[in-house]
Amino acid sequence: MYKRLLVPTDGSPVSENAVDAAIDFARVCGSEILALSIAMPEPAIQSAEAAMVIDAGLEVDVLLENAQKLVAAICARAQDAGVTCTQRVELSLDPGKVIVDTACEQACDLIFMGSHGRRGLSRLLAGSVTQAVLAYAPMPVMVLRPVSKDERAQALARHCPAERHA
Repeated sequence: MYKRLLVPTDGSPVSENAVDAAIDFARVCGSEILALSIAMPEPAIQSAEAAMVIDAGLEVDVLLENAQKLVAAICARAQDAGVTCTQRVELSLDPGKVIVDTACEQACDLIFMGSHGRRGLSRLLAGSVTQAVLAYAPMPVMVLRPVSKDERAQALARHCPAERHA
């Protein structure tokens, strides 16, 4: 059903949780993964004194190198699980748009991503890449939120629905 999964990552624990779930899903469904990391440079803020000039090119190189390491790690984990994986790194100030555009351009039929689960003012101030993807993606988006230790223990204690029918 789902042949190509887009798995964006920022390297956070929430994102890594989504990566693990996507690899498991792809292995079971026979899907392939497109791992995406978006290097987001900090917008330059000029000081009134202009006492120090920072070479933004050096920052971009470091961000791109880090993004490349993130997608390479995903592909290594996917390949260890027997899942085909390709890598893509982008540079952008608008990660939500890049995720949706990449999913469309690369014929992905499902996006797997984590959400930090922010609410209220913190979500408004921090913005939400996940919310932007949900609003504009023409394909389904699987959003995994952080799970507390109590919720994880409860989930592990439950029986798998497939086991009840066996």
